[in-house]
Amino acid sequence: MPKNAAKESVMDGSTNFTPYKEKKGEEYMNEKQRDHFKSILLNWKRELMEEVDRTMSHMKDEAANFPDPADRASQEEEFSLELRTRDRERKLIKKIDKTIELIEQDDYGYCETCGVEIGIRRLEARPTATLCVDCKTLAEIKEKQIGG
Repeated sequence: MPKNAAKESVMDGSTNFTPYKEKKGEEYMNEKQRDHFKSILLNWKRELMEEVDRTMSHMKDEAANFPDPADRASQEEEFSLELRTRDRERKLIKKIDKTIELIEQDDYGYCETCGVEIGIRRLEARPTATLCVDCKTLAEIKEKQIGG
C-alpha cells in the first residue's frame, strides 16, 4: 500500500483498510465493492479468531491456584472479563459470517427494512450494518421508548 494512502478503521480501530474509491457512474454493490467488503469482513474475523487463541493461551498459562484469596479473586475477575469480551466477539463473528453470506447471495448493502442503499461509507464504518441511517435512527428511538 502506498505510504500516503488513507487508512480508516472498522469499529475498534484494529482493522485497517484502504477506503473504496467509487468511480463516477459505478453501479452500487458491484463485484469490486462486494469483494472489498468481503475482504474487510474476513480480515476482521481473522483478527477476532486470533484474539480468541491468545485468550485461551493466556488463560492456560496464567491459571494458578493462588494461596491468597485476594489474588485468586483478582485472577478470577480478570478471566471473567476476558471471557465476557470473547463471548461478545463470538456473537460478532456469527454476525460477520451472516454478513459474508449476504454478500455471496448479492443481498448485501441494502436496508433490510426499506430496501434503500445503505451506502459505502456507512458500510465501511460498520460492515455488518443491515439498516440505513434513517431506519436505524427510528429503531433506536423505538428502543428508547420501549426500554424507558
